[in-house]
Amino acid sequence: MRVIAGKSRRMTLAAPAGNSVRPTTDRIKETLFNIIQGDIYDSRFLDLFSGSGAIGIEALSRGARKAVFVEKSKDALECIEYNIERTGLGENAEILPMDALSAVRNLMRRKQYFDLVFMDPPYEQDMELSVLEALDGSGIIDEESVIIIETSLRTDEERFNNYNFSVVRVKKYKTNQHVFLQYRDNNKI
Repeated sequence: MRVIAGKSRRMTLAAPAGNSVRPTTDRIKETLFNIIQGDIYDSRFLDLFSGSGAIGIEALSRGARKAVFVEKSKDALECIEYNIERTGLGENAEILPMDALSAVRNLMRRKQYFDLVFMDPPYEQDMELSVLEALDGSGIIDEESVIIIETSLRTDEERFNNYNFSVVRVKKYKTNQHVFLQYRDNNKI
C-alpha cells in the first residue's frame, strides 16, 4: 500500500495487523481519486472508519487543506499516527480516537464543515445508515459536500435514497463499490 500521487507520492504506508481492517487497494484508491480529483484541492476531508488512514493521507498528499481521521481501534490509531508522521502530513491532519457517530457529534459541536466525507465501515452491518442519519442536519455537510461510501457489491445503493441524500454515482469494482451521495436539505425553502 502506498500514496499514489501528490507531495507524498510513492511513500509506502503501514496497515494494521490482522483482519480487522480491509485496506483499499492502490488500484481502487487511484480510481477513486481520479473521480474526485477536481474536488480535492483546498478541501476539508473527513475519513470515517479510517483504518490505516490511507484515504485521508492520499487526500492530504493531493492538496486537501485538512483531513480528519476517525477510528476507534487502538491498533489502527497507532498505524494512522505512524503513517501521518512518515508522510510528513501531520500539520493538516487531526485524529479523533472514537467511533464515527461520536465523531459526527463532536464535529457538529465544534462547528466543523467538510467538503468530502469518505466512509469505509465494516461491510453489511448497516453502520453507514446510522452515520448518514447523524450527518443529516448536522451542519458539518451541505448540498455541495460529496459523501462516498465503500460497500460490498451486495449492498443495494438505492437504500441510501431513503435519507436526505441522493445517489449521484456508483463505481463498481471486482470486490466492492463506491457509492457517491449528495445531501439534499429538505428543511430549506
